[in-house]
Order: sequence, then C-alpha cells, then structure tokens
Amino acid sequence: MEFEPVIGLEVHAQLLTNTKIFCGCSTRFGEAPNSNTCPVCSGMPGVLPVLNRKVVEYTIKMGLATGCRINRVNTWARKNYFYPDLPKGYQITQFAEPIAEHGYVDVEIDGSKKRIGITRIHMEEDAGKSIHDEHQPASYIDLNRAGVPLIEIVSDPDIRSAEEGVGYLRRLHEILVYLDICDGNMEEGSFRCDANISLRPKGQEKFGIRAELKNMNSFKHVQRALEYEIKRQQYILESGGVVVQETRLWNDAQGVTHPMRGKEEAHDYRYFPDPDLVAIHISDEWIEGIRETLPELPMEKRERFVVQYDIPLYDAQVLTASRALADYYEEVAGKSGKPKIASNWVMGDVLGHLREDKKDIEESPVSADSLAAMIHLIEDGTISGKIAKEVFEEMWKTGKEPTVIVEEKGLVQITDTGAIEQVVDDILEANQEQVEAYRQGKEKLFGFFVGQVMKATRGKANPKLVNALLNRKLSAR
Repeated sequence: MEFEPVIGLEVHAQLLTNTKIFCGCSTRFGEAPNSNTCPVCSGMPGVLPVLNRKVVEYTIKMGLATGCRINRVNTWARKNYFYPDLPKGYQITQFAEPIAEHGYVDVEIDGSKKRIGITRIHMEEDAGKSIHDEHQPASYIDLNRAGVPLIEIVSDPDIRSAEEGVGYLRRLHEILVYLDICDGNMEEGSFRCDANISLRPKGQEKFGIRAELKNMNSFKHVQRALEYEIKRQQYILESGGVVVQETRLWNDAQGVTHPMRGKEEAHDYRYFPDPDLVAIHISDEWIEGIRETLPELPMEKRERFVVQYDIPLYDAQVLTASRALADYYEEVAGKSGKPKIASNWVMGDVLGHLREDKKDIEESPVSADSLAAMIHLIEDGTISGKIAKEVFEEMWKTGKEPTVIVEEKGLVQITDTGAIEQVVDDILEANQEQVEAYRQGKEKLFGFFVGQVMKATRGKANPKLVNALLNRKLSAR
C-alpha cells in the first residue's frame, strides 16, 4: 500500500520589540539570568498585564503579508499547564478568536509553485527557560524569556513532503525578516518550529494518527526529522502496527526521534478567556495604515528582478536573500546602468568578502555608490577588468573611492594602440620559437602571448587591443 504524508507546521516567531508583551522589561538576548524580569513577567500575585501595542501592529503586518483575514475583534485566553519555567501556571495566548486567519504562502518546489494554507496567526507570550546542570542533579530557571512576545503561525495540513515543509519554513522566515518584525535567528530561538505529521493510504481523505516533533532548530534538522518520521511511521503501518499519538523529540546526533510524552489535545489545556485583558478592537483605518507600510516581499522582488534587470533566476534568488542586500544591488544596478555586471560583482566579490569577514551587507566598506563608480571606470575603458579586481581589494581595505585609488596607484588602462603595439612586437621578437610553434598549429600558445603582454604592462593594457594586435601579427607571415 502506498502512503501519503500529511504535515502541518506550527512556527513560533519572536517579534522585534524592545519590551515584552505585557510589561516594560527588555527583550534583549544574552543578558544575565533573571535580570530582565519584573513582578508581571515573573507571575507575582496581584499584578496586571498591559498589552504592548507594537505586538498587535507587527502581527497584523504578518497577517496582511500572508493574505490572512484580520479579525476586527480578538480575545485573549489562558492556556493552563504546569512546567517550572512557566511562573503563572498558564500562558497568555489566543484561542477562540485569534487576530488573523485563513491566509497562505506560495512556495517553489522543483520549479513549480504550491500554495500552502495558513490556518491562523495568533499572539502569545513565551515561557522561561530551564537550564539543566551537567555535573549535578540540579536545574535552574531563567525567566528572561518569560513574557517575550511571540506569534504562532499554524499551517493547514497541506504539506506532503519534507522538501515542501522546509520550503514553507524558508518562505515564512524570509517574509518575517523582510517585514523587519523578527530577526529570524534560529540558534537564539527567535524562529522555531514544531511539526505534526501523520500518514494515510494515498487517496484516503481521513487523516491518520499524528505525532508531534519538537527540538528542531535549523532547516536541516526539520528536513531530516520529517524524513525520518515518515519512514518510521511507514514501517509501523506496513508491519501492521498502529502509530501512537505522542510528542517526540528530534535527536540530531543519532538522526532519530524519541518519545517525549503523550500528545495533548486542546481540552487538556483547559483554555478559558483571560479575565485581566479586554478584547482588542481593530479598526479598518488601523489595518490600512499598516498595509501602506508593507515592503515588496521577496518572491515578488525576485520575479521583478528577473524581468526588470534581465538577470537569471539564480542571481535574483541570491540577491534577494535579504532586504538590505536587494536594496544594495538595486542601487548599484541603477547607478551603474549595468545590472548583470552589477550582479556579478555583488554576488562574487562583495558577498565573498563579507563571508570572509563575517559581516552583513550593511557593514560593507564598499558602498553601492563606490561599486557603481568602479563599474563605470571599467565600462569607459579607464581600467581593465583585471585591474578592477586590484582596485576593489584596495576599496575594501581602505574605503577609498575607486577614482582616488586609480590615480594614486597609476592604474589607468593603456589604450594607446601604438604603445601596446610596441610591447606586442617586443614580446613576439623575444619568443620566436613560440611564434613559430603557434603558426604550426599550437593555438593554445595565444594565451601565453596575452599573458606576457599583460605582464609587461602590469595588467594595464586594454585586453581587446592586445587580442586584436596579437591576432593580426601572429597570422601575418
């Protein structure tokens, strides 16, 4: 029997606010344990939460970017469960009336698009963190994360493979980062994912029994965990067994999932309306004001780059990896008037140096203006492509403008035909054996002559003139 995976993903994204969702404590990562806390986020009796308006605005922005319906009235609920790092004994979240519903994202899988539905997006607070001592039987609680604002994005069960799951996650990740509402840092827990997965006979409408996967903190982990779980459940079903509904942890070192606990249902959490928080009423004017701030999203930007700048899709995908990188490229392309050449320099030299220096594009010592100016120098014949590499290295080291570097180092390209011809004649005269061998059919020697001329001119000779002169003189008898 052929089985079909049915996968739904629950993504938690930390919002880029300076303060927590219901109090004024900082959301900064990496502070001393329990230093970013107060009576509200540590769950002291008698305190009341006050909603951070920015959390609502950021959530509406994500809802609009993913085609969701924004509910004009939405309410808060308490999700009750016990865990040491949940100080109140419940989590403030949304249940019956979330802020956004019925959206979608389009993903590209093997060159074709697939639409994956979003069931809901809702706001909630994060829990604290348990730290387990490796050397003694003790655990510590850090409440710095308690009360940090999250949005939970719940997909429809539309995902049918590990590849689709990772494609969906990457799409959500880039939208959140483009909107500048989440930094997307998976190592710090700013973007994390749980997966619900089941198998059913192909063609059957009814869902199978599902398992929930946790502890996946990279796209690679998600892909491997889903692939393993599909195989595990398939083996059970083909052997005549029954899949147990449970929560399982992904163990990346072993490449397997392990049982953690029985899978809870909604009624296990005893949801009820939070009596300390009033309903949120969202006006049409508020929504439209936020809609006007939406940037062009990455998939649409990629498609525009291919059409507007006539660059390959691969280039467009690389150049739109971040909003800042896309803006940098567009500035270089626009000011140089050479979008493909700009693409080559940004993808090659700029990104290469950024990787070496472990920097982001915002930290590039070569501005978009300077790179465009250097491309102009190549195009007008002032410097050759080879000399441009030397100029770029100096620009990266010093931050100087390309025209200054060219003047200081005397790197102006030699375009005087007479001067280059004299060098060519000298090279041919000094290498008569190679000249004769070339004329006898060893055409690969042409590169040798070009190299000798460029060496003699310290790379300054115009390559087109060098090639033309050598062609003419080597073909003459």
